Amino acid sequence: MTCNGPFKGRSISVVNDLSLDEQLYLYRKARELKETARAGDDVEKFRINDKDYQVYLIFMENSTRTRESFRNAGKFLGARVNVFDAATSSFNKNESITDAIKMLFGYSDESCFILRTTLEGVCTWLDQAFTEYAHITEKPKPSFINAGDGKHEHPTQEFLDEFSFLEQLNWKEEHIHVAMVGDLYHGRTVHSKADGLRIFKEVEVDLIAPPLLSMPSHYVEKMRSNGFQVRTFESIDEYLAQDKVAPIWYFTRLQLERMGEAVLERAPYLRQSVTFKKDYLGRLPEGCRFYHPLPRDRNFPTIPFFLDDLPLNGWDSQSINGYWTRIIEIAMLSGRIGEDFEGEHAKPREFIDDFVHEAPIQETAKPEYKVGIKPVEEGIVIDHIARGAPIGEIWDTIDAVRKILKLDVRSSHGVYHSNREGIYKGIISLPDIISFGEKDLKKLAAIAPGCTLNLIRHAHVAKKYRLSMPPRIYNFDEISCKNENCISYPAHHEGVPTEFIRKGETTFVCKYCEREHKFRDIWDI
Repeated sequence: MTCNGPFKGRSISVVNDLSLDEQLYLYRKARELKETARAGDDVEKFRINDKDYQVYLIFMENSTRTRESFRNAGKFLGARVNVFDAATSSFNKNESITDAIKMLFGYSDESCFILRTTLEGVCTWLDQAFTEYAHITEKPKPSFINAGDGKHEHPTQEFLDEFSFLEQLNWKEEHIHVAMVGDLYHGRTVHSKADGLRIFKEVEVDLIAPPLLSMPSHYVEKMRSNGFQVRTFESIDEYLAQDKVAPIWYFTRLQLERMGEAVLERAPYLRQSVTFKKDYLGRLPEGCRFYHPLPRDRNFPTIPFFLDDLPLNGWDSQSINGYWTRIIEIAMLSGRIGEDFEGEHAKPREFIDDFVHEAPIQETAKPEYKVGIKPVEEGIVIDHIARGAPIGEIWDTIDAVRKILKLDVRSSHGVYHSNREGIYKGIISLPDIISFGEKDLKKLAAIAPGCTLNLIRHAHVAKKYRLSMPPRIYNFDEISCKNENCISYPAHHEGVPTEFIRKGETTFVCKYCEREHKFRDIWDI
């Protein structure tokens, strides 16, 4: 069967790998499939029916629902399903993930790899690496689906959650009000909702967790930047003491396996804050539903078992919805469906390296307090280093510039007054150095954004360039992601080149794990 839909060869590493239109298409097709199957009607138009299309399940963390729903989805589609036993595989022989996937890729004509890993950003890296590798091998590029990576994301869980919310709301996308309860710090399913809930036009989110388990601030900031109304509460008691209670509750278990000893010691207290009790029942709005990604901790369930037979139980149908949504996800990436898609596709991010700007040259008399730097006849002067920062920080930046750019040459440097009283800046004078290469310019811009590079000819400034923060920092030996769980973290020896993407004025995010770094923290000095 020819499968050439518009999603063929795409990957789902994070929620935003699908545009909002594409996500809504996924939900519409999953609804169509579910209703067709439940009615006993023909579902052949959803099937791949091609044993040369291989679905590889590679679960390096324990899983039941996600793995089994994907396995059964692959069987429904009529693909060849391979369950890869990571516990007894080459991963225990120090083989890299990339090499292992290359080996499996070589055994199939077309393939989709579904991975759950402790390392974060794995599918983002593999999708990048296999774009070129597939070209070299003259084979169709494989698809990758992130079935959960560390504390980062779980996009397919997010898609089944949003599908379940839409079912409860009778497929209306105008508004949602949801309370997230439990371990919001470690729970990757709630982190994905910072983007996944964008399918709704108006979003209200109530975050219920004690401080030790609260939602990381960058996810709260992302929610607010996406236009969500966000409120925070430290316990269910505190939440139910006010009047505006959400009709949708999303619980997560306490993820003890991800906690440090200090948090574990307080587990009983933390559970009390986020566990539902019988005497809360009368304080819920009509039609309220509870959801949970499962499994529940049978000893200490945040949703106790007395709730199982009540209309509040939305988690059982939610779990089943993973089967329908994951069938559609594989069918989309295989090219089996998608020809009827109408909407905006996700677009790859474009970067413009506009971090070097020529600045006007102003002839001004040198102030008397600018001493210690002799006039340079020919060379370069780096000026305005960390201008306005505390003096200690300016010295640290000067030191970083010299170390990273390996400026162990005849030169001078110092901290001096700027043109405003009480404002200081750093200067490095480099006589006899005539120019900087583009790579060094990008390094300098990333170390000391806002500085100026002055080209001196015949003791006068011939050219002046102001450097701003580059949109990307990559291919430098001196940088690394500081998240020890990232696929690019050097100690994992996965051979993944570090890459950072600028997020704000002074912030970069790792391309793979999306961990935020202040620009000074990306350097290994």
